[in-house]
Amino acid sequence: MKLNIRGEKVEITPAIKEYIETKMERLNRYFEDSESQEAFIKVRIRGAEQIIEVTVPTHKFTLRAEESHKDLYAATDLVIDKLERQIRKNKTRLNNRYKNAEVVDFDFNFEVKEKENEEKIVKRKTIESKPMDEEEAILQMELINHDFFAFKNVKEECISVVYKRKDGHYGLINMK
Repeated sequence: MKLNIRGEKVEITPAIKEYIETKMERLNRYFEDSESQEAFIKVRIRGAEQIIEVTVPTHKFTLRAEESHKDLYAATDLVIDKLERQIRKNKTRLNNRYKNAEVVDFDFNFEVKEKENEEKIVKRKTIESKPMDEEEAILQMELINHDFFAFKNVKEECISVVYKRKDGHYGLINMK
């Protein structure tokens, strides 16, 4: 796999580069033509956190994962594990979607015991939602200790979802 490693506010030392290259080799087994596959790796620092972001664009889709940790080597291990989980989790779905395609990007050599198309909704909730503004929605989200909260937005006159971002700030999605 061709690796494009760059640092933002951090110098990529030979030791860091070698460690990332060694860990990324684990992903080669999932690609039929790993020699031509390219991966973009960005290492950056935010406060005391070391953040590594890996993007692997393929012909049909893009794999992406980001992890942060106080130790860059630990963050690297975590991001590689996350990418492998993404590949395994989506194996059946990807093969079904692209089975008629000329190029299959993954060569999956492991058995999956899950039955195909067995995605089930395991829990349903019905909530009564009163119209509220964004600040009240954030307060409600914090009170129930969730990462997101759907509500009737009085300001935008639509259904909105407020969510907590990894950087500690909030995002808002409006559905018109």
